Amino acid sequence: MKCLSVSQPFADLIISGKKTIELRNWNTKFRGEFLIHSPLKIRTEDSIRLKINKKFITGAIIGKAQIYDVKKYNSLKEIKSDQKFHFASKKFQTKIFGFMLKNAKPLRIPIPCKGQLRIFDVNIPKIKIKNKEIVSDIIDEEYRYQWIGHH
Repeated sequence: MKCLSVSQPFADLIISGKKTIELRNWNTKFRGEFLIHSPLKIRTEDSIRLKINKKFITGAIIGKAQIYDVKKYNSLKEIKSDQKFHFASKKFQTKIFGFMLKNAKPLRIPIPCKGQLRIFDVNIPKIKIKNKEIVSDIIDEEYRYQWIGHH
């Protein structure tokens, strides 16, 4: 599956559905669902500017979204008019391509992964459980967990 590294706090803004445009200085022909990777580096100054004070997950795939179009910006005025969709600071508003995003969702369990530049392929193995007893044990355990402290 395709994957894109997006620094924090922007990766969290995407998976929460608040950030719907990802600015880049390169274009892509890719359209469709992709995974969102959060690299180790956190943009602390952007977290402060956006008043986001939380512990970020880094070094992992944390969600997914869809690229449905790419908007080409022809002026700084156009970029500034979309500020509420991309949240970029003034120093990053020199990017001229906006990846239009939709259907963003967080993963319940982040997948540790090393990021790469641009859109890259990542192979996530699928886990298949063949033993039905294991499945029923997992369901029973989930049921018991729900009732701890609720009786």
